[in-house]
Amino acid sequence: MLAQGDNTGDASVLDSVKAYIKIRDQKPGAVFLGLVHRLDRPTSGVMVLAKTSKALARLNKQFAEKTTQKTYWAIVAGTPADGPTRLVHHLVRKPAQNKSFANNKEVPNSKRAELIYTKRKILNRYCLLEIELLTGRHHQIRAQLNSEGIFIKGDLKYGAPRPNKDGSIHLHARKLTLIHPTLKDTVSFTATPPKDPLWDVILSN
Repeated sequence: MLAQGDNTGDASVLDSVKAYIKIRDQKPGAVFLGLVHRLDRPTSGVMVLAKTSKALARLNKQFAEKTTQKTYWAIVAGTPADGPTRLVHHLVRKPAQNKSFANNKEVPNSKRAELIYTKRKILNRYCLLEIELLTGRHHQIRAQLNSEGIFIKGDLKYGAPRPNKDGSIHLHARKLTLIHPTLKDTVSFTATPPKDPLWDVILSN
């Protein structure tokens, strides 16, 4: 599902939640809803939406200042390192291909991208990585792992040999920690992966 609508006209999370709030709260007019933290269409997990413009501004500031904590899970093939591994690249986004390319050095129009991954579980043909995302770039995890010879299951765009039947990829926004925009408390949100044989194996142990 799209995070927000585009020229395909397909259903989006933003529009669906707006419709839900309009019915739930019996709002006669338009519903305000700001998209703070989006996910790639084939990715699952935690997203952040803001119900007021003040909350949107405060949350956007947290993400811009990198004070949030974002943890992802990815089921991958390739040869990830055994210990915690920090990846730093400079990503160049190519809108025509809807793809980002990782460079080891800074190049024109690039943005610095940084993450830390840790191998958490070995499966038959894949392994589970837990990823701490330190920056938020377009297709960052997918592009950075691909540059290291690692691909996410089902991710044809970034090196996987076969797609998943439902068009998803095995990348999941597992946990997000931030400061609540009005209560000022530290809050964490954790999402269970979709029903799927491989994710089920991860959750069963």
